[in-house]
Amino acid sequence: MTTGIILAEPSTLALGALALIGGLIVVAIIFGFFVIGVYNKLVTLRNRFKNAYAQIDVQLKRRYDLIPNLVETAKGYMAHERNTLEAVIAARNVAYAASKGAASNPGDASAMKSLVSAESGLGGALSRLMVVSEQYPDLKANQNMMQLTEELTSTENKISFARQAYNDSVMTYNTDREVFPSNLIANTFNFAAAELFVVDKPEQKDAPKVSFS
Repeated sequence: MTTGIILAEPSTLALGALALIGGLIVVAIIFGFFVIGVYNKLVTLRNRFKNAYAQIDVQLKRRYDLIPNLVETAKGYMAHERNTLEAVIAARNVAYAASKGAASNPGDASAMKSLVSAESGLGGALSRLMVVSEQYPDLKANQNMMQLTEELTSTENKISFARQAYNDSVMTYNTDREVFPSNLIANTFNFAAAELFVVDKPEQKDAPKVSFS
């Protein structure tokens, strides 16, 4: 009598379950790669605008260093313009403090708003100083004043270019974090919106005033 081993074939239900599990695993892997890809892109874009701000910060520090020398030179000729000179120094100090906060975290919208406001005040104070200095021919002809003004103008231009590059990077980052489905990843991992660096026209802001005493 011949005996044989009968192999049971997998049921259709079992095969279906295996196929479903396999499909879910594939979907999970694809989704995982998608999340990683979007996350890494957002990190790259965030680091890009932070690096762009670092270029602004270099030029801002250069300007903050120039302003006291500019005011000190002007003091010798503008004895009757004490309030104007004080306003420039006060605005410079406020902007310098705000820049330190923004430099520590360019992604902090509140810190960037504070810097924008302070820079607007400083721009207004410097603009008024330049207007008043036009009334003092000897000051305008001073070699040191001419050199400082030229350096300040050059620095302002560099700040403008650096600010444009920063704003372009921020726009790219903000757009990417807002579009679907990237916004789902951005919200999950707390990729906050970045603030543009747009300074109002000087005449739209009043500079703060303090006394040297």
